[in-house]
Amino acid sequence: MSGEARIRIAVQKSGRLSEKSLELVKSCGIDFNVDPRVLMCGASNFPLDFLFVRDDDIPTYVADGVADIGIVGRNELDESGITLPVVRDLGFAGCRLSIAVKRGDDYDGLSWLEGKRIATSYPRILGRVLSEAGVTAELVRVSGSVEITPSIGIADCICDIVSTGTTLRMNGLVEVEAVYKSTAVMVARPDLEADVGLEAVLSRLLLRMDTVSAARKKKYILFNLPADKVDDAARIVGGMKSPTVTHLLDEGWVSVQSVVAEDRFWSVFEDLKAIGAEGILVMPIEKMSQ
Repeated sequence: MSGEARIRIAVQKSGRLSEKSLELVKSCGIDFNVDPRVLMCGASNFPLDFLFVRDDDIPTYVADGVADIGIVGRNELDESGITLPVVRDLGFAGCRLSIAVKRGDDYDGLSWLEGKRIATSYPRILGRVLSEAGVTAELVRVSGSVEITPSIGIADCICDIVSTGTTLRMNGLVEVEAVYKSTAVMVARPDLEADVGLEAVLSRLLLRMDTVSAARKKKYILFNLPADKVDDAARIVGGMKSPTVTHLLDEGWVSVQSVVAEDRFWSVFEDLKAIGAEGILVMPIEKMSQ
């Protein structure tokens, strides 16, 4: 790969988003070693270099061309106010930005926030939500420990990222409304497509990622079926094109192989059993191209 263009990706240096991002890259067959003391490293078998940075710095690094692409939560991208091309919504690291009020408060919708002091780490996103709802409130920007602000009189309520809600409950708060949802996205610097070499590397990387992502949403199934039920099975299963059918030694029986969407599996399973399918075997798919 001597002389080949290398694309630089900015990734969160630690945390759940970092783990999921690196897991995705590794599943694409890309080899690299991560040392928590080192903030840069390179892949050994693909033209990809890593920058490990704070997640809220990733949009700036990509916009300034320090990194060519980055994996960041859409919440951090939107809060930054920086406009970048989103080349993929990666679907993992989902979270929600929610309003939480003191236990016992009679919250009845966004209009309840009128004139209130709201502590948040996401004033840009929250400001847009309130503006669209026609609500005027005082936003108190807090960089951390948002949950404590109502109990010490800094704010009437909060708007923060929520996962389990445990921290809210420990601080006497109740989640009442999710106002924004986020997943991890891959962004690119706006002028990347002008660099033919880097654009080609990005296309190769996205092809691998798409192949892995497609496989995770599918299941490979194998089952035995009376031969006169093949047309029924084909309608039930669907698949990439048509099921693969192999005749068995037992006369009148066939083996059928196909791929089904994971979210359809149980309905497919029940319908197959109803037409006499036996020995249904289900396996995960590691990689798949459509």
